[in-house]
Amino acid sequence: MIKLFVGLGNPGPDYEATRHNAGFWWIDALARELKVNLVPERSYHGLAARATVHGQSVWLLQPQTFMNLSGKSVASLARFFKITPEEVLVVHDELDIPPGQVKLKRGGSHAGHNGLRDIHAQLGSPDYWRLRIGIGHPGVKSEVANWVLKKPAPDQRTAIEDSITHSVKAYPAMLAGEMDKATLLIHTVKPPRPKPPRPPELATTKPPSPTPE
Repeated sequence: MIKLFVGLGNPGPDYEATRHNAGFWWIDALARELKVNLVPERSYHGLAARATVHGQSVWLLQPQTFMNLSGKSVASLARFFKITPEEVLVVHDELDIPPGQVKLKRGGSHAGHNGLRDIHAQLGSPDYWRLRIGIGHPGVKSEVANWVLKKPAPDQRTAIEDSITHSVKAYPAMLAGEMDKATLLIHTVKPPRPKPPRPPELATTKPPSPTPE
């Protein structure tokens, strides 16, 4: 069962609406669902909230260490409350998934994601759960750094928010340890199909205007 929900992002207003903060957006949505407020917790280097659901304690965490030191925050809280990697869910942006789609998995490579890289190192294990929120890929590897630190286009932001709203509904299954059920619920949503381009309007020919001789 999941006892610690972590959303990855960067602190501060300059990063608030950027793609790299999709994990923060998810935790904000879960906090609204559980009716709790995230508050600064210096001991855990982040914003945190504790909720009780059906007698079970659960933590929500947004590291405030900047992305590449996320593990410092996650490990501090997990170790203090003796939460194992298998009881941690890390929510993060995913380049290889289109906006509007979310994937749940356990373990695996950090694939170059700096937040996951540090969590791997600090927890000493890659065996935690991950909720991968699709943000799409710029198409060119050299543009990735700029892509994740920019705001998504309005239609992409809407697709991401819709996927967050849907996937947050799987939290009761996660708390119950029913990860297969959570996976099935989350993976039922597919990215919206792009709208076909509008056909060009037919040009109408106007009769020539009379001209003076």
